[in-house]
Amino acid sequence: MSVDIAKNLKSISDQIESSRMESLIASENVSLIAVSKTKPVEDVLSAYEAGQRVFGENKVQEAQKKFKDIGPKRDAIELHLIGPLQTNKAKEAVETFDVIQTVDRPKLVNALSKEIKKQVKSPELYIQVNTGEEPQKAGVSPSGLRDLIALCREQNLRITGLMCIPPVDEEPSLHFSFLSKLAKENGLANLSMGMSSDFDLAVRFGATHVRVGSGIFGTRDYSNLG
Repeated sequence: MSVDIAKNLKSISDQIESSRMESLIASENVSLIAVSKTKPVEDVLSAYEAGQRVFGENKVQEAQKKFKDIGPKRDAIELHLIGPLQTNKAKEAVETFDVIQTVDRPKLVNALSKEIKKQVKSPELYIQVNTGEEPQKAGVSPSGLRDLIALCREQNLRITGLMCIPPVDEEPSLHFSFLSKLAKENGLANLSMGMSSDFDLAVRFGATHVRVGSGIFGTRDYSNLG
């Protein structure tokens, strides 16, 4: 069954606006990140033709190929890395992305700083916070956040926000509220939180960016990734 990407984008945008209007603490502007991981470049182009300009990818190499294939349209797109980043991919990440949302450890900060200076680029950086302190999940612990932000600022990195992925078995609003509190305490304006299942709730708790994939592009097929 074909997916009507344009219709899905409008529906989600309408839901975002409705949630924003119903909340006293919602951000004035909420950016919808269309998560195109595992999806073909044709789907990205369909979203683009429907007016979408902000996209998210989980893997550096997949994003490199996909967004190279769209040609000049890439200049109009803001591309976010929302998946874990290995330090040995820092060079390619800085080359490819406008925003890197998954900064979570000093070693990665140092690797990104080196590449940002070498490439004379200025990507926005978000710190991923492991709000549930889950051992299997990426992200800095809340107790280590202040020191990691300080390191970013010492190196003159463009650190502008926080990102989180709440535990699947816990009430997400508790984590959204906590992330918002941490951002305020540390003077950071952007909050990337909320996905296809809970983006409307995230908006109510002050998200400036929500990450929606299957709600736009349909169920993912991982078999074509090899």
